[in-house]
Amino acid sequence: MLADLPDLVAARCPAASYAVITDSTVAHLVGQRVAASLRERCPTSLTVFPAGEWNKTRDTWSALTDQLLETGLARDGAVIAVGGGVVGDVAGFVAATYLRGVPHVQIPTTLLAMIDSSIGGKTGLDTAHGKNLVGAFHQPRAVVADVDTLGTLPPLHVAAGIAEALKHGAIADASYFATVAGNAPALRQRDLGMLLEVVRRSIEIKAAIVVDDERERGPRVRLNFGHTVAHALEAVTGYELLHGEAVAIGMVAEAALGERLGVTVHGTAAALSDALSDFGLPTQIPDSIDVDRAVAAMRRDKKASHETVRFALVAEIGRSLGSPEDGWAVPVPDHTLRTTLLPPSTV
Repeated sequence: MLADLPDLVAARCPAASYAVITDSTVAHLVGQRVAASLRERCPTSLTVFPAGEWNKTRDTWSALTDQLLETGLARDGAVIAVGGGVVGDVAGFVAATYLRGVPHVQIPTTLLAMIDSSIGGKTGLDTAHGKNLVGAFHQPRAVVADVDTLGTLPPLHVAAGIAEALKHGAIADASYFATVAGNAPALRQRDLGMLLEVVRRSIEIKAAIVVDDERERGPRVRLNFGHTVAHALEAVTGYELLHGEAVAIGMVAEAALGERLGVTVHGTAAALSDALSDFGLPTQIPDSIDVDRAVAAMRRDKKASHETVRFALVAEIGRSLGSPEDGWAVPVPDHTLRTTLLPPSTV
C-alpha cells in the first residue's frame, strides 16, 4: 500500500502541503520514503523526534509544533503520522492542536499500532502522573496499514501487537481469540496471510465499538480490558515494559480479579495466560513493583471515580462485562485490588 500512498493520501486527505512526523527509529526505515513519495505531489517536510515511550511528552509536542510553525505549515496543510503507537499518539495530538486542528493521516508501522492505537481517534501524551492523561479525540482522515512494514519489527514487538489482538477476541469474539491463540507458530513466523487476517478482524472489532461510542462515554470502555493495570505498570517501571507486554500482564491480572469478585468465569485468567505465554509474553506482575505507587497510578486512571478504581472486565472469553447502568466498568475495593493484583510478598 505504501507504493500507492500519494494517490491514497490525495484522495482521502487532500492538502496544499504535508508534514510527515516520525521517530528516529522509523525515519530511515519508512519515514524518509513516505516523505519523498509525497514530495513528488506537493511540498512535504519531515520532522523526527527521539524514539521511545519516554519521549511521549508535552516537551516533544512543543518541539514538534514549533518545528511545524518554522516550516510554515498552514491550515490547508495536513500531518502524516508514520510509526508505532507513540508516533501516532504524539503526531495525532500535534494535528489536533496545531492551528486549532488540521487533518491527519495515520500510517502505523507496528502490529499494535495497526490493530489498535491508530484506530479510533485517540491521541495523547504521558505525564509524571500517568499515561495518556493529556490528549484529544481527533479522527484521522485515513489509516494506511501496510503489513510489509512488519518485516523490520523485532519478534517481541510482533508479540506485543498480538496481545491487543487477543484482547479484542477476549472482549468480543471467542472464535477470533481461538484463531489467534491456535496460530501462534505461524504468527510468530510472520505468516502474511495470518497477519492480514489479524489486522482485518481486529480493526473490524475495534471500529465497530468506536462507531457506537467515539468519545468513550459508554461501551468503548470495554476496550480498556487489561489497561488499568497495564498503564500503572508502565508508569511505575518508567516504561521499561512494551505496551503489549504490560497489557498481557494486565489482562491476566484483571481476569483473576474478576474471578475473585465472582463476575468472571473461572479459568479465564488461565486461558489468557496460556495464550499469551505461547507468544513469549509475560503474564505475572513483577515482584519488584511498588504497591503504593501502582495503586496510586490506578487511582489516576481515566475510569476512576472518587478515588475508586474501576475496571473493564470480561465475563468470559469473548464477552465483556458491563452495561449502561454501571458505566461499563466495575468498581473494586482497595483491599481486593491489593490482595488480588499485586505480588503477595508486597501486600
